[in-house]
Amino acid sequence: MHASVSNKSSFCYALLYCCLVWLLPALSYADTFGVEVKNAEIATQGNSYVLSADMDYRLSARAKEALQNGVPLYWDIHIKTLQHRGYLWDKTLVNTSVRYRIQYHALLNMYRVRNEGSRELYNFSTLSAALDSMSTLRNFRVLDKALYESGERYAVGIKVTLDRDALPLPLRPIAYTNPQWYLSSDWTLWPLTK
Repeated sequence: MHASVSNKSSFCYALLYCCLVWLLPALSYADTFGVEVKNAEIATQGNSYVLSADMDYRLSARAKEALQNGVPLYWDIHIKTLQHRGYLWDKTLVNTSVRYRIQYHALLNMYRVRNEGSRELYNFSTLSAALDSMSTLRNFRVLDKALYESGERYAVGIKVTLDRDALPLPLRPIAYTNPQWYLSSDWTLWPLTK
Protein backbone atom coordinates (compact mmCIF):
# COMPACT_ATOMS: atom_id res chain seq x y z
CA MET A 1 0.00 0.00 0.00
CA HIS A 2 2.83 2.37 0.88
CA ALA A 3 4.59 1.71 -2.47
CA SER A 4 1.38 2.51 -4.37
CA VAL A 5 1.14 5.97 -2.78
CA SER A 6 4.81 6.61 -3.53
CA ASN A 7 4.33 5.58 -7.18
CA LYS A 8 1.31 7.88 -7.52
CA SER A 9 3.17 10.87 -6.10
CA SER A 10 6.20 10.11 -8.31
CA PHE A 11 3.88 9.97 -11.32
CA CYS A 12 2.27 13.29 -10.33
CA TYR A 13 5.66 14.96 -9.96
CA ALA A 14 6.81 13.56 -13.30
CA LEU A 15 3.60 14.78 -14.96
CA LEU A 16 3.99 18.23 -13.42
CA TYR A 17 7.61 18.37 -14.56
CA CYS A 18 6.62 17.41 -18.13
CA CYS A 19 3.93 20.11 -18.19
CA LEU A 20 6.38 22.76 -16.99
CA VAL A 21 8.99 21.68 -19.56
CA TRP A 22 6.33 21.82 -22.29
CA LEU A 23 5.12 25.29 -21.20
CA LEU A 24 8.59 26.79 -20.68
CA PRO A 25 9.14 27.64 -24.37
CA ALA A 26 5.71 29.28 -24.51
CA LEU A 27 6.49 31.40 -21.45
CA SER A 28 9.86 32.47 -22.84
CA TYR A 29 8.22 33.72 -26.06
CA ALA A 30 5.54 35.73 -24.27
CA ASP A 31 4.53 38.89 -26.14
CA THR A 32 7.26 38.55 -28.76
CA PHE A 33 4.91 37.45 -31.52
CA GLY A 34 1.34 37.98 -32.62
CA VAL A 35 -0.72 40.66 -34.33
CA GLU A 36 -1.84 43.88 -32.76
CA VAL A 37 -4.21 46.51 -34.12
CA LYS A 38 -2.21 49.64 -33.38
CA ASN A 39 -4.75 52.34 -34.14
CA ALA A 40 -7.88 53.01 -36.11
CA GLU A 41 -9.72 56.04 -37.30
CA ILE A 42 -13.29 56.29 -38.53
CA ALA A 43 -14.16 59.17 -40.84
CA THR A 44 -16.87 60.16 -43.28
CA GLN A 45 -16.29 59.95 -46.99
CA GLY A 46 -19.16 60.79 -49.29
CA ASN A 47 -22.24 58.91 -48.06
CA SER A 48 -20.28 56.37 -45.99
CA TYR A 49 -18.28 55.91 -42.84
CA VAL A 50 -14.81 54.58 -43.66
CA LEU A 51 -12.19 52.91 -41.51
CA SER A 52 -8.42 53.35 -41.64
CA ALA A 53 -6.31 51.12 -39.39
CA ASP A 54 -2.71 50.04 -38.81
CA MET A 55 -1.71 46.55 -37.72
CA ASP A 56 1.60 45.23 -36.41
CA TYR A 57 2.51 41.66 -37.47
CA ARG A 58 5.21 39.94 -35.40
CA LEU A 59 5.76 36.38 -36.64
CA SER A 60 7.07 33.68 -34.35
CA ALA A 61 10.17 31.64 -35.19
CA ARG A 62 7.98 28.68 -36.25
CA ALA A 63 5.84 30.80 -38.57
CA LYS A 64 8.95 32.36 -40.15
CA GLU A 65 10.49 28.90 -40.61
CA ALA A 66 7.35 27.59 -42.31
CA LEU A 67 7.23 30.67 -44.53
CA GLN A 68 10.90 30.23 -45.51
CA ASN A 69 10.07 26.64 -46.50
CA GLY A 70 7.41 27.81 -48.96
CA VAL A 71 4.31 27.39 -46.78
CA PRO A 72 1.79 30.15 -47.57
CA LEU A 73 0.24 31.95 -44.59
CA TYR A 74 -3.31 33.27 -44.90
CA TRP A 75 -4.38 36.25 -42.81
CA ASP A 76 -7.93 37.52 -42.40
CA ILE A 77 -8.74 41.04 -41.23
CA HIS A 78 -12.29 40.74 -39.86
CA ILE A 79 -14.31 43.95 -39.71
CA LYS A 80 -17.76 44.30 -38.23
CA THR A 81 -20.07 47.19 -37.44
CA LEU A 82 -22.29 46.75 -34.39
CA GLN A 83 -25.36 48.55 -33.13
CA HIS A 84 -25.48 48.48 -29.31
CA ARG A 85 -28.76 47.36 -27.81
CA GLY A 86 -29.35 47.49 -24.09
CA TYR A 87 -31.86 44.66 -23.80
CA LEU A 88 -30.32 42.11 -26.17
CA TRP A 89 -26.94 41.33 -27.63
CA ASP A 90 -25.51 43.78 -30.13
CA LYS A 91 -26.87 43.73 -33.66
CA THR A 92 -24.27 43.13 -36.39
CA LEU A 93 -24.91 45.49 -39.30
CA VAL A 94 -21.79 44.74 -41.35
CA ASN A 95 -19.59 41.64 -41.14
CA THR A 96 -16.85 41.41 -43.73
CA SER A 97 -13.18 40.55 -44.07
CA VAL A 98 -10.07 41.19 -46.13
CA ARG A 99 -7.91 38.12 -46.83
CA TYR A 100 -4.19 38.17 -47.59
CA ARG A 101 -1.81 35.39 -48.57
CA ILE A 102 1.90 35.79 -47.97
CA GLN A 103 4.36 33.29 -49.43
CA TYR A 104 8.12 33.08 -49.90
CA HIS A 105 9.46 31.98 -53.29
CA ALA A 106 13.01 30.63 -52.88
CA LEU A 107 13.85 30.62 -56.60
CA LEU A 108 12.97 34.29 -56.91
CA ASN A 109 14.23 35.10 -53.40
CA MET A 110 11.18 37.24 -52.74
CA TYR A 111 7.96 37.39 -50.77
CA ARG A 112 4.61 37.64 -52.49
CA VAL A 113 1.56 39.20 -50.90
CA ARG A 114 -1.78 38.67 -52.56
CA ASN A 115 -5.07 40.30 -51.67
CA GLU A 116 -7.41 37.36 -52.18
CA GLY A 117 -10.45 39.59 -52.74
CA SER A 118 -9.06 41.99 -55.32
CA ARG A 119 -6.46 39.51 -56.68
CA GLU A 120 -3.77 42.22 -56.45
CA LEU A 121 -0.27 40.74 -56.21
CA TYR A 122 2.84 42.46 -54.84
CA ASN A 123 6.47 41.29 -54.65
CA PHE A 124 8.91 42.26 -51.89
CA SER A 125 12.56 41.53 -51.26
CA THR A 126 12.21 41.42 -47.45
CA LEU A 127 9.72 39.92 -45.02
CA SER A 128 9.31 43.21 -43.16
CA ALA A 129 8.33 45.00 -46.36
CA ALA A 130 5.81 42.26 -47.18
CA LEU A 131 4.27 42.46 -43.70
CA ASP A 132 4.15 46.27 -43.93
CA SER A 133 2.06 46.00 -47.08
CA MET A 134 -0.57 43.99 -45.17
CA SER A 135 -0.46 46.25 -42.13
CA THR A 136 -2.40 49.22 -43.45
CA LEU A 137 -6.08 49.40 -44.22
CA ARG A 138 -7.25 52.66 -45.73
CA ASN A 139 -10.74 54.06 -46.36
CA PHE A 140 -12.53 50.73 -45.92
CA ARG A 141 -16.31 51.33 -46.07
CA VAL A 142 -17.99 50.17 -42.84
CA LEU A 143 -21.47 51.76 -42.89
CA ASP A 144 -23.74 53.89 -45.06
CA LYS A 145 -24.72 57.19 -43.46
CA ALA A 146 -28.37 56.41 -44.26
CA LEU A 147 -28.26 53.45 -41.83
CA TYR A 148 -27.04 55.64 -38.95
CA GLU A 149 -29.92 56.44 -36.58
CA SER A 150 -29.39 59.32 -34.16
CA GLY A 151 -29.70 58.30 -30.54
CA GLU A 152 -28.27 54.85 -31.23
CA ARG A 153 -24.76 53.71 -30.30
CA TYR A 154 -22.51 52.06 -32.90
CA ALA A 155 -19.03 50.55 -32.86
CA VAL A 156 -16.62 49.16 -35.42
CA GLY A 157 -14.51 46.14 -34.51
CA ILE A 158 -11.34 44.69 -36.06
CA LYS A 159 -9.72 41.33 -35.48
CA VAL A 160 -6.77 39.84 -37.40
CA THR A 161 -6.49 36.05 -37.55
CA LEU A 162 -4.03 33.58 -38.98
CA ASP A 163 -6.06 30.90 -40.79
CA ARG A 164 -4.51 27.75 -39.32
CA ASP A 165 -7.01 25.61 -41.27
CA ALA A 166 -5.35 26.81 -44.51
CA LEU A 167 -1.99 25.36 -43.45
CA PRO A 168 -0.87 22.07 -45.04
CA LEU A 169 -2.49 19.09 -43.34
CA PRO A 170 0.70 17.73 -41.65
CA LEU A 171 1.32 21.14 -40.05
CA ARG A 172 -2.17 21.70 -38.64
CA PRO A 173 -1.91 19.55 -35.47
CA ILE A 174 1.31 21.37 -34.57
CA ALA A 175 -0.29 24.74 -35.28
CA TYR A 176 -3.15 23.96 -32.88
CA THR A 177 -0.91 22.76 -30.05
CA ASN A 178 2.20 24.95 -30.31
CA PRO A 179 1.75 28.43 -28.78
CA GLN A 180 4.03 29.92 -31.46
CA TRP A 181 1.15 29.51 -33.92
CA TYR A 182 -1.29 31.55 -31.79
CA LEU A 183 -0.74 34.71 -33.81
CA SER A 184 -4.26 36.15 -33.99
CA SER A 185 -5.30 39.39 -32.33
CA ASP A 186 -8.27 40.04 -30.08
CA TRP A 187 -11.28 42.10 -31.14
CA THR A 188 -10.60 45.82 -30.89
CA LEU A 189 -13.66 48.11 -30.86
CA TRP A 190 -13.95 51.82 -31.66
CA PRO A 191 -17.09 53.93 -31.28
CA LEU A 192 -18.68 55.23 -34.44
CA THR A 193 -20.09 58.70 -33.90
CA LYS A 194 -21.96 60.98 -36.25
